[in-house]
Amino acid sequence: MKIQLKRINNDYHFELKNERGHITYIDSKAMVGGHDLAPSPMEYVLMGVAGCSAIDVISILKKQKQKIKDYRAEVDGTRVEIDGAKPFKEIDVTVYLEGDIAPEKAKRAAQLSFKKYCSVSKTLEPTAEIKYKVVVNNIEI
Repeated sequence: MKIQLKRINNDYHFELKNERGHITYIDSKAMVGGHDLAPSPMEYVLMGVAGCSAIDVISILKKQKQKIKDYRAEVDGTRVEIDGAKPFKEIDVTVYLEGDIAPEKAKRAAQLSFKKYCSVSKTLEPTAEIKYKVVVNNIEI
């Protein structure tokens, strides 16, 4: 896996491209000298958690013939300063599912994602506690 980064302006706005040619952008917040033209690198980390777990959960539920009408997630990261850096200390994920889905299957799919399959979560696990909850058809399970 390889990513290329190219500086766009004289500050902190960058273009990133993967090996398949997909392009995205990164910038820093204005308060630290950027122009807030794109998500920050740490926001992309949280997006990675959301996306990785979504792919896992949906894949698991599809294999179990569950009918997913809608999938959303909210991810909230708490950071702590350590020697000038601010890594995530805790990440809270809420998965919202709608459809003809057995609640126990949804809960098990999320558990498998966060504890076993999600490479992003597993990468962060040594330094950040990742907690999750699942809401199916507006009922937390």
